[in-house]
Amino acid sequence: MKRRIVVFVVFILAIGLCAGLVWFNFFKEKMIKDFFANMQQPPQVVSSAKVEAKTWNPGVSAIGTARAANGVELSFETPGIVKQINFKANQEVRKGEVLVQLDDTVERADLQDVQAAVKVGESNFERAKTLSSRGYGTEVNFDQASAVLAAARSRLARLEATIEQKALKAPFSGVIGIPRIDIGQYLQPGTVIASFQDLSSMKVDFTVPEQDASKIKLGQEVRVGVTGSDLRFTGHVTGKDPRVDPKTRLVSVQAAVENNKDGAILPGQFLNVEAILPPEPNVVTIPQTSVITSLYGDYVYTIEPAEKAGKTVDVAKQVFVKTGRRRGGTVEVLSGVEPGQQVVASGQNKLQAGSTVKINNTIDLTKADATKFATGQ
Repeated sequence: MKRRIVVFVVFILAIGLCAGLVWFNFFKEKMIKDFFANMQQPPQVVSSAKVEAKTWNPGVSAIGTARAANGVELSFETPGIVKQINFKANQEVRKGEVLVQLDDTVERADLQDVQAAVKVGESNFERAKTLSSRGYGTEVNFDQASAVLAAARSRLARLEATIEQKALKAPFSGVIGIPRIDIGQYLQPGTVIASFQDLSSMKVDFTVPEQDASKIKLGQEVRVGVTGSDLRFTGHVTGKDPRVDPKTRLVSVQAAVENNKDGAILPGQFLNVEAILPPEPNVVTIPQTSVITSLYGDYVYTIEPAEKAGKTVDVAKQVFVKTGRRRGGTVEVLSGVEPGQQVVASGQNKLQAGSTVKINNTIDLTKADATKFATGQ
């Protein structure tokens, strides 16, 4: 009898223990759910920027190639052997300086003979002229003396021109490049001597889409630079083709740009070009880093005050926007936000709609302001 009672009590205790364990597990899960449901997420640290209406300085951007306003590949018109080279690489020379002299010994020797023939011809011509005027000479003799003199003078002029061509002179002031010839070398006509460039003034050739061709005017200001963020050189449009290339749908434009004394722009160099357009006031802008692109469109996170747990905190609100032009680090906003609102400029990858945020603007991401980009500010 006692044994049955003991077994019964043990059975009841076991059932109670099992029930207690099941209840405890349910209770624990409920407490965990309640804890996480009521737990406040720590605020996410982000940087912010203010939506502003600024003066937008638009422009037509393009890629161009520089070339010197005066630039040639020097060569001789006549053959000969190099006698003297009067320049060194990267030397500045003035217009008219003799750069290379070919051997003209034979031509100068012939020059004396031809000059003597001219003097004899002039004497015979004067004698025939005098006799003809006095009626002692015939018209045939006068014509023959005149023809002989003209032929002698023609040979002299041709020989003097050949001697002149034996001396290669600088056609303008500029900088000469590396010599590509040696003393004693026999040169054929057209052999390139060196590159000769006037680096004080440059021409920049670039193309613009046919849609922007009407925006380009003669005399319009342009800014040029090696990189798109450093357009330090200024110039103006000097020409525009009156037709659209049917293959590329582009219009060719040329601008004149003053180069620095140190020759920062070199002929043939790749350049970023921007034709400056009239400024536009009251354009709503935000940093480009604020805009997030999704399958549903572009959106930003605005920072709005909200009540949470009895406190006023800043929360992120997802707002879809319609964007326009982009320049530098700035984008134009056509709709979605208004001037004066705060948007998240960085740290969006940690956010979702309604997230609590903490603003930290230690690093200013709005310095790359495109409204100042075109004016070099």
